Amino acid sequence: MTANTANRGSQNDSQRAIIRSILRPVGAVTVGLLLVAVFIGASGYNVPQAFSALFIGATGLQLVPFKVNMFPLAQSLAQTAPLLFTGAAIAFALRAGLFNIGAQGQMVGGALATAVVGAWEPSLYSPLHIALCLVAGGIAGGLVGALAGLLKAYRHVHEVLSTIMLNYILADAADYLVTNGLKEHNSMAPQTIKIAHTAYLSPFVSGSGLNAGLLLAVAAAIAVALQIKYTALGFRIRAVGENPDAASASGINVPHVLTTTMFISGFLAGLAGAVLVLGLEHRYIKGMTGTYGFDGISVALLGGASSVGVSIAALFFGGLTSGAGYMSLQTNVPDSIAVVVQAAVVLFAGARALPWRRRQNHTLKTNAATIAGAGGDAAGE
Repeated sequence: MTANTANRGSQNDSQRAIIRSILRPVGAVTVGLLLVAVFIGASGYNVPQAFSALFIGATGLQLVPFKVNMFPLAQSLAQTAPLLFTGAAIAFALRAGLFNIGAQGQMVGGALATAVVGAWEPSLYSPLHIALCLVAGGIAGGLVGALAGLLKAYRHVHEVLSTIMLNYILADAADYLVTNGLKEHNSMAPQTIKIAHTAYLSPFVSGSGLNAGLLLAVAAAIAVALQIKYTALGFRIRAVGENPDAASASGINVPHVLTTTMFISGFLAGLAGAVLVLGLEHRYIKGMTGTYGFDGISVALLGGASSVGVSIAALFFGGLTSGAGYMSLQTNVPDSIAVVVQAAVVLFAGARALPWRRRQNHTLKTNAATIAGAGGDAAGE
């Protein structure tokens, strides 16, 4: 009877955890949209009209009269791809207890490396050239991430501090290179030469930015989920994330796990930059990475650091960004309203996560005390 009661209690806890994981992002999004509705109304705009334009711009669906336009949806999905890469990058690091806020710099490194490799040998076989560009972009971002991991593992430099500094270093170094050594000749713009056509990712919808980069981002998110759940490295990452001291005591090489985790995280962020170069800009241009790296933090937090949650959050923020631009054109509501939604969502999601984190820390301490007590009893016997 006791065992059955314990099993039912465990099942109930799992069900409550699943319900919380669903309700937390839904509640955060709802609060964000309600705040935006208040701001729009207080500014004298028509709230239903603004939200209708936001929905149409994000999905391409007009309900009355019913019309379908694939271009807005394609643009939303195009915005989703880099957000999914950077969100997955940050979420992956979080599983090891690392807060990688350097996805922006890692993305810049990946984009610049992709532009350089993409300009090589235009006679290369197209799939091979694209693959080389993606690998170059991923490795460049991964090396930047690994540097922060090494500083954390061996010099105890907090990853937040090191990744912030690396963001500045990568951005300024890239700006210097595209205005000097890598700058396109006979051009006033700070940019590299165009990559070869063999490295292009062709758009799925003419005139849009939607291309195979989205499929690569989805594949990366699936690969991350499988690695975390089913591989030995994934187990070690989860163990270090839960309790690095206990992981070290059990024989796990914590510095190696931290460095490897940051390399993989940076690799994913570097792929975001690679996809932008191959599928959209076809070269590196100063400032082309926008704020995707920082927006990935919002995606990871809203998605609860799970691959499914991150994918949904990336789709939401991608649609929000695309829809806000259309809303601004149709209603004159500033498209910066999307930033307000994003900020409100992150604040609410973060606030809701704090009680969970406290409960988790309490559970870890309780378990540690129980194990220690059991060890003491055994020694006494």
